[in-house]
Amino acid sequence: MGVKLYYTTVTASRTVKSQQAEVIRILESKSIQYELIDISVGGELRDEMRSKAGDPTAVPPQFFNEDQYCGNYEMFSEAVEADTVEQFLKLA
Repeated sequence: MGVKLYYTTVTASRTVKSQQAEVIRILESKSIQYELIDISVGGELRDEMRSKAGDPTAVPPQFFNEDQYCGNYEMFSEAVEADTVEQFLKLA
């Protein structure tokens, strides 16, 4: 599977929770298959996400196609507005 979504099941941030829920809803509405990677299960997954994103302070949700960084929530949201989600996720 290509698309990987780094997210967390443990957060005190309402913003992160709502962004993650919106992302999953949009991906499912577009029938885009994705793999969820929960960074809350270990610090090494969070560090892996940040390393791959090239941002030591990156927070979920973060998008990848295999190991290629696609972007963060704001970038995804812009792609939804422009109807370019498949291109954003490097599927087209």
